[in-house]
Amino acid sequence: MSTIEFYNQHSQDFFASTVNADISELYSPFIQQIPYAGRILDAGCGSGRDSKAFMTLGYQVTAIDASAELAKTASEHIGKAVTVCQFDDIDQQLTFDGIWACASLLHVKAHVLPHTFRTLSNTLINGGIFYCSFKYGDKEREHNGRFFTDANETLLQQWLYDTDLVIQQSWITADVRPDRENEKWLNAILIKKQK
Repeated sequence: MSTIEFYNQHSQDFFASTVNADISELYSPFIQQIPYAGRILDAGCGSGRDSKAFMTLGYQVTAIDASAELAKTASEHIGKAVTVCQFDDIDQQLTFDGIWACASLLHVKAHVLPHTFRTLSNTLINGGIFYCSFKYGDKEREHNGRFFTDANETLLQQWLYDTDLVIQQSWITADVRPDRENEKWLNAILIKKQK
C-alpha cells in the first residue's frame, strides 16, 4: 500500500488524531515574516488544521494534499476547496509569500527532495519564507503503512544545496500528541534568496 492509499483509507482517523494538536507555537517564526493578508501555500495540509488557523489570522491560504479523501475532509473543515495534487505537480503560475509544509515533505524519498524543494520554491516570491518539519533522524523507513524520510540538520542542508533556499533557523521540538512526547521533530525556516 502506498502512503497516499494509507491516507485515503485512514483519513477520518488521521483527521481526528491531528486536527486538535496544538502546534500554534510553531506559527510565530513563520507568520511574523509574512505580510498581513499574505498568500500562504499549505503544502500537504492533512486535516486542514493549519490552513484554518492561518485563514482565521487573515491570510490567503491555498491548501493542497495528495490524498483525495483527506483533501475532502480538510475542505469541509476549512470551508474551502483543497486541491488534490502532489508537491511536484503544483501549478507553477501560482505565487506565495510563504509555504507551510508541516510534517508533509517527510513522505518524499530523500533523493527526490532536492527537486521537490526546487519545484515548491519556484512558487515563492524572492525573500519568501518556507517552513518545513521532519521527524528527527537520518533514515528512510516504512512505518505502519507509510513511507518516511527522517531528517537532521546536515541532511536538510544537503537537500537544499542546489536550490535557492537557505536555512534561516532550525530547532528541535517534541511531538505534542499524547504518548508521543519522546518523538522529536526537526523544524526549519527557510528563506528564498533574492535574485
